[in-house]
Amino acid sequence: MSDRTFIRHVVFFSAADENDVERIVNGLSLLEGIPHASMFEVVKNSRVDELSKEIDVIVYAEFVNDAALKAYKAHPIYQQAIDVVRPLREIRIAADF
Repeated sequence: MSDRTFIRHVVFFSAADENDVERIVNGLSLLEGIPHASMFEVVKNSRVDELSKEIDVIVYAEFVNDAALKAYKAHPIYQQAIDVVRPLREIRIAADF
């Protein structure tokens, strides 16, 4: 078990239409403007794993504590990103650990 004190926030997205992957990346990249993450990145899936090709885009962020993660999700830019991405995505799976 890890003794780290920060929260990792990982969100996986698939595009409903493969032509919209760049639009999803651009929409999720809006989240970079939210100041509460100590580390943040949006990346396309490299699809190295032969058994899992469903996911197109990943958001990875680190937060110093639960309050920082909650503040991130409450920021107005978070809703802007949702408004862009939600109509374009099929799958969204989030994990915090």
